[in-house]
Amino acid sequence: MNAVLVDSDVIIEVLKQSGREILSKWDELGRSEAVVVYSPVSAAEIWHGVRDAEQDSIVALFSVMTCAPIDEEIGRKAGDYLRLFHRSHGLELGDALIAATAWIHKLQLWTRNRKHYPMKDLRLF
Repeated sequence: MNAVLVDSDVIIEVLKQSGREILSKWDELGRSEAVVVYSPVSAAEIWHGVRDAEQDSIVALFSVMTCAPIDEEIGRKAGDYLRLFHRSHGLELGDALIAATAWIHKLQLWTRNRKHYPMKDLRLF
């Protein structure tokens, strides 16, 4: 395990300190040599729903992770995913960008919503 891209749903569970399995895997990941990565899409989703009392814990959590940039190559791959899976699976832009980021950077994707990621070329954590 070299690097793991953590999806928004997992980040939310870690912030809420809920879900024994999620927290156990988070702890295991933190003790490993793996780089823990998040997408700007996830940051936007988290900050969109923030309450004042949660801001410090969000800043602290993001500070121990690496933000993967979104560039033209990721945009193109996300567009490919949308073309292939939007109609058949309801794939949305945010998930397409996250999936493309994982694929381009060769990251494992950790999500609780595997149905949002029907791509066969993704490696899931």
